[in-house]
Amino acid sequence: MSRIGKRPVPMPAGVTATTEGQILSVKGPKGTLSLNMVDEVTYDIADGAISVQPVNDSKRARSFWGMQRTMVQNLITGVTEGFTKTLEITGVGYRAAAQGKNLRLQLGYSHDVNIAVPEGLEVKTPDQTTVEISGIDRQKVGQLAAEIRRWRKPEPYKGKGIKYRGEYIFRKEGKKK
Repeated sequence: MSRIGKRPVPMPAGVTATTEGQILSVKGPKGTLSLNMVDEVTYDIADGAISVQPVNDSKRARSFWGMQRTMVQNLITGVTEGFTKTLEITGVGYRAAAQGKNLRLQLGYSHDVNIAVPEGLEVKTPDQTTVEISGIDRQKVGQLAAEIRRWRKPEPYKGKGIKYRGEYIFRKEGKKK
């Protein structure tokens, strides 16, 4: 029995959910998101909540149960509150600037790194060493944050690089004489 899967996902006021064929659509104040439903799980929209149940007792159906419930929860959270990831840039001369639908990073390379911001996401730079990515789709927000971080991962000796806010960088001691 899945502890996560057996709890229904409550829908706040102003959020509506519909199913058309194999697609679950959720509409809220921030926009509309949809999810392709898997055959191993049934979705029941009733009493202001969406409940997810496995079709049978097979291992595959039970495996999908909790994950699909979490994906439905992410849809509802996205259309009501949205998701935000914050990146912090550490290093001498490392900086970021948002310019319309592009993000320009200076990360110690011989060239600037320009990253196009996908549709549906918003990138802000409150200061030169902070990048805030926000949107309603959790997967897209996390993917863009990971692509930005990949350009200069934090290194363990000086801690230079791009890290998530709140991420702990394991620091190593330098070479002994």
